[in-house]
Amino acid sequence: MASARSHDGPGPLRSAGRSIGHALRVPFTGTARGIRRATHAHGAGESGLGKLIELHAVNGAGDVMITVALASTVFFSVPTDQARGRVALYLAVTMAPFILLAPVIGPLLDRLPHGRRAAMAGSMLARAVLALTMSGAVATGDLELYPAALGVLVCSKAYGVVRSAVVPRLLPPKFSLVKANSRVTLAGLLATGAAAPVGAGLQTIGPQWPLYGACAIFVGGGILAFTLPPKVDSAKGESRAQLVPPHGGSEPRPSPAKPGNRTGKTGTKSGRERRPGLRSVGPSVLHGLQANAAHRALSGFLIFFLAFLLREHPLSGQSAAISLGIVGVAAGVGNALGTAVGSWLRARGPEIIVASVLGLALGVAVLAAVFFSTVMVAALAATAGLTQALSKLSLDAMIQRDVPEEVRTSAFARSETALQMAWVVGGAIGIALPLNGVLGMSVAAGLLALGASASVRGLLGAARRGSPHPRVA
Repeated sequence: MASARSHDGPGPLRSAGRSIGHALRVPFTGTARGIRRATHAHGAGESGLGKLIELHAVNGAGDVMITVALASTVFFSVPTDQARGRVALYLAVTMAPFILLAPVIGPLLDRLPHGRRAAMAGSMLARAVLALTMSGAVATGDLELYPAALGVLVCSKAYGVVRSAVVPRLLPPKFSLVKANSRVTLAGLLATGAAAPVGAGLQTIGPQWPLYGACAIFVGGGILAFTLPPKVDSAKGESRAQLVPPHGGSEPRPSPAKPGNRTGKTGTKSGRERRPGLRSVGPSVLHGLQANAAHRALSGFLIFFLAFLLREHPLSGQSAAISLGIVGVAAGVGNALGTAVGSWLRARGPEIIVASVLGLALGVAVLAAVFFSTVMVAALAATAGLTQALSKLSLDAMIQRDVPEEVRTSAFARSETALQMAWVVGGAIGIALPLNGVLGMSVAAGLLALGASASVRGLLGAARRGSPHPRVA
């Protein structure tokens, strides 16, 4: 009997151990399975879009880790006047070279139609190395921090350009481009929101620790990039682009590629070949870009103007930290909501979306200038986040619809450069402007009014004419 009891005894212990182990694993494995079900829903798993969604989430998590490390050095650790100088220096040192380098990204990637997975993996691994490089200078804020930050910016934009060009190849059946873009973007936003507090926690250990975390995340992203479907690297179906039609039309039309010629150049009626420019991609894309430039300028302006304004003049009854938190949360919620709305939209023309959200943002900015208050500032931040998200999703859809695939990466790179320049201009205005709330909201409204005057009429006209590319909603 004693022998039987000794033989049976470990059974309950093993069972209890398995139960405890299962209970500890469930939160992680259950969460992972839930994420996988969400990212692979509605055919995204079969088409490969689900893997791209997961890769973009990794990208967002790594980028926010670097942002946390830089923000603590450039902005929060010094007085307001010194912070203004540091932020202006950061913009000048990183953005000026970026403006020169960014136009090279698209043509370079046009020549690598079979290397898109490698390009995304390379951008991840390069940022991993740069994060380690920055970890030695982030505590002191020395000038060597800025070249590394420029490298991170260029790699991040290169990844974004390739990712945008890849989405149409992974589109599930009955999926609009606006919906697919919003799924990808929403994953990045959620990952950013989850990684930001982790980065802040690592920051309490030491200023270099968020950069160590970013390095680990980007290494994982580099590996994940190679798990994308092989069709991402396939050039099948690409055509030689003729963005300026021979008869003066404004819509881009593909022409058959000559055997052995994959230069991605465009033909004209005189027989000369030329690279596409932003003014040759059709009225929808051009006016959509103008509207998005207004949104991006507003974003840059609000980030820097409100950051300095609320440090010196917090919202009524709140501390500076709480005031910044209110505005930041409002903008983040608006951005996430805009991205989610994009995923719910069915057959809606992107031109109409861009024109509508620009008008909405302008109306709220005017109200914020007239009735300046805590509520109106938070409302403008939320509206700016929502409208910028929807507008950018729609612009991406128009580029994916109207620009031939062989030169689409060039169009994305050039549009991203233009939008980055608009953001810098808005940020520079926000840094230089006197810290007066009513004046600031009036300038915000003026930026949007300028964009509306340049783009809305053309967008509505393009929407009435319709697109020769019916597969996009």
